[in-house]
Amino acid sequence: MAFRLLHTDPKSHARAGELDTGHGTVPTPLFMPVGTLGAVKTVHPRELRDDLDAPLMLSNTYHLYLRPGTAVIEAAGGLHRFNGWDRPMLTDSGGFQVHSLSDIRKITEEGVQFRSHIDGSAHLFTPESVMDLQRAIGADIMMAFDECTPWPCERDYAERSMHLTHRWLDRCITRFGETDPRHGYDQLLFPIVQGSTFPELRQRSAEFVAQRDMPGYGIGGLSVGEPEEEMYAMAGLVCGILPKDRPRYLMGVGTPWNLLENIALGVDMFDCVMPTRNGRNGMLFTRQGIVHIKNRKWADDHGPLDPDGHSWVDTAYSRAFVRHLFASGEHLALQVASLHNLGFYLALMREARQRILDGTYTSWKNELVPRLRQRL
Repeated sequence: MAFRLLHTDPKSHARAGELDTGHGTVPTPLFMPVGTLGAVKTVHPRELRDDLDAPLMLSNTYHLYLRPGTAVIEAAGGLHRFNGWDRPMLTDSGGFQVHSLSDIRKITEEGVQFRSHIDGSAHLFTPESVMDLQRAIGADIMMAFDECTPWPCERDYAERSMHLTHRWLDRCITRFGETDPRHGYDQLLFPIVQGSTFPELRQRSAEFVAQRDMPGYGIGGLSVGEPEEEMYAMAGLVCGILPKDRPRYLMGVGTPWNLLENIALGVDMFDCVMPTRNGRNGMLFTRQGIVHIKNRKWADDHGPLDPDGHSWVDTAYSRAFVRHLFASGEHLALQVASLHNLGFYLALMREARQRILDGTYTSWKNELVPRLRQRL
């Protein structure tokens, strides 16, 4: 893999670059729509590619392992052929799902024993099996198996968990090196920095994974309930340690203003379910602030859904009509809101990149962030 750093903002650590993968080159900074089961909820892959121009999709190893099963995906020739997505794809290793299933899993040195949230059947994930699963799925970027600590957590627990994640990482790297890609293109492995919100642990973890000299790095265990200020402090600390010539991926983040603030700290890649999940609940993100489209105030607003929008739905439909769709329980409401929010996120990343290249990122970000946070 080649990561080319093209420009850094003169007043921050924001970076613009290009990342080569087995399915093409993607610009950074970038946002990955979340297609947990191989599809972004309510959004057709053609819209994701042709209308929204999403550069990269994220799917999840845990969920795909349970349904439809990696044997089915591998027999199809990998997830790209199975779901028809012909652009780069990243798979999360399942570490976050392990964190979220605390009542039906057990963590040991070997790995994680857990019960399926679907039928209660027993399963075991190890660093080795997770590498094999992601090889079979055919992700362009594979994530190392880690433990995502909750917030808040005791320092002793966070330290033990960090060391376990490090030992698992070395096992992931060994297994990755022992195996070959199965679908005719290179796959990349990204380690994950952990350490909760303890600066010393974050520093030690970032130094540990940096020594492994991998093609890119994930920053995990944030956006799990901690205050924004702590997230920014940990992300900034880690970005100051990780190699400058490799991409940094802040996992599971976040709001539009979270993305812009973390870009200023040196983060290159993001993913989050927020644009689609919040959209399906009637929350629309715009340059002027947040629109709760279910509110009565929009019932007679016949202007465009978003005059500054970047998806065709923004001018095709009015706020009054979309509110009517939600009030009526029409499935089209979920599609329109998801397309709008994803279009907004992806366009925001494209503009952020251009501002970095122009050298105007910091002033642009500082002016835009307060507006993004407003509730209209």
